[in-house]
Amino acid sequence: MEPILVLCGPTASGKSQLAVEVARAFGAEIVGADSRQIYRGMPVGTAAPAPEQLLAVPHHLVDFLDPHERYSAARFTQDAMRAIDDIVARGKRVIVVGGTGFYIRALTGAVSLAPEYDEHLRERLAREARAHDGEFLFTWLRTRDARRATMLHPGDTYRVLRALEVALAPDASRARTAPLRTLASAGYPFVKLALDVPVEELDRRIVVRVDAMLASGLTEEAERIGPDAVAASAVGYPQALGYLRGWLTDREMRASLVRATRQYARRQRSWFRGEPAVRWVTPSELPAEAERLWSSKRS
Repeated sequence: MEPILVLCGPTASGKSQLAVEVARAFGAEIVGADSRQIYRGMPVGTAAPAPEQLLAVPHHLVDFLDPHERYSAARFTQDAMRAIDDIVARGKRVIVVGGTGFYIRALTGAVSLAPEYDEHLRERLAREARAHDGEFLFTWLRTRDARRATMLHPGDTYRVLRALEVALAPDASRARTAPLRTLASAGYPFVKLALDVPVEELDRRIVVRVDAMLASGLTEEAERIGPDAVAASAVGYPQALGYLRGWLTDREMRASLVRATRQYARRQRSWFRGEPAVRWVTPSELPAEAERLWSSKRS
């Protein structure tokens, strides 16, 4: 069985394009691991793969979910494993690529996933959310699961509450949950590589990306998605919606979006620095790493 390449890294590090180039060279298909690129009709704000990239290489778990639908790491793991099984069965190689660290950790089997649904706990947390602001909930999460909190934005109330639900679940509930099938439990060999791009270069790329998003219609996309969508908490949409409501000028929106994206990229870097068994490579080193990984049976 050929190993699976898991490619991760912060936003604007060039994962999507590099994954397409490697996939074309080595006969691979791509499985997305991004908690926002899963949503339909949001290509601008989520920096989803461009149409030409989607045509060049088959992509899975990208642009398939309604923006109002909730999703979880457990569901992602199930969906990703089905996609991987199908790709391997057809004799193709697999590249898992994305910047959502918890998705990658869950898929590789390096973390225990959420317990079974606890109606009473979820109702309690819903009451807490009505009584307290997002900063209170985020601080609560940090006291219970500081590691998970590093990957979440304080304003992403849905994901903060979901993480609290996992952190507060009683041990008995965890024990009753059947373990999900993961790369590790299924016996799939895999290698985790993270793209190492200097912070200064990331900052420069983020500015370029923000300007491109604004020019491509981010505010129109945010207005169409609306503030009630689960996906509207992603970086970019709160800033665009603030502008549309008259709370921000266009200059303030741009500055806020650059700042929020840089903060998100730094949280991602911090997460992946602590990711088990990850190896950092520069973008120029990635093709050679793929060559070594799959050299025995190159397509």
